[in-house]
Amino acid sequence: MKAHTMFDWERGERTGVPEVVLAEHKSIEQLSDIATDAIDRGRPLLMTRLTPAQIEGLTHLPLSFDPLARTATLNAPSPTADACAVGIVTAGTSDLPVAMEAANSAAFLGLKPRVFADVGVAGLWRLQGVIDEIRTFPILIAVAGMEGALFSVLAGLVRAPVIAVPTSVGYGVAQGGQAALHSALASCSPGLVVVNIDNGFGAAAAARKIALSFMQFQTLSDAPGRVG
Repeated sequence: MKAHTMFDWERGERTGVPEVVLAEHKSIEQLSDIATDAIDRGRPLLMTRLTPAQIEGLTHLPLSFDPLARTATLNAPSPTADACAVGIVTAGTSDLPVAMEAANSAAFLGLKPRVFADVGVAGLWRLQGVIDEIRTFPILIAVAGMEGALFSVLAGLVRAPVIAVPTSVGYGVAQGGQAALHSALASCSPGLVVVNIDNGFGAAAAARKIALSFMQFQTLSDAPGRVG
């Protein structure tokens, strides 16, 4: 690796979530060097927030790109049969870029994501039509812009922890995602946690941490009792 980057290859072992590349403000040369290092090491890699120019400049490398999500993966692990499922619920179609960043990140982190798109509360029947299936997921990520009403409504209908991702979709007082962020933080629905605006990766990382806690708790619960 060249001097511009000191990549933390051991972060996944320490924390359960590996270092992921926030690409947006890096040069194509820097991203290429990081990817080449991962290739040489035979390590998986996830890049987020890629610009169209960056994607075009990296096509010579064996990366899998998702232009909608603005992500790229290398040697992405396949989910195991017992991987934890996570439901990703979007308020509108405009929220899909952030939702797909969350989905791709979740898959990279060993989870099994399922996206429920365009089921915002402005047409409440859409959410009602899929709520029974949504309730089967042990972890949920809700992605919404504008006024962020989906967060409180969804968290009030399910047992699973809900991770709210405010998006910058909106205009006027909702511009930049501030209204959705404040709505999520001020929610009266218990069990709702919040990540930063447009932070699909952060939501996936939180879901991964919750899933790891599930597995650790289950392991402890299944352990044979000790005789004193």
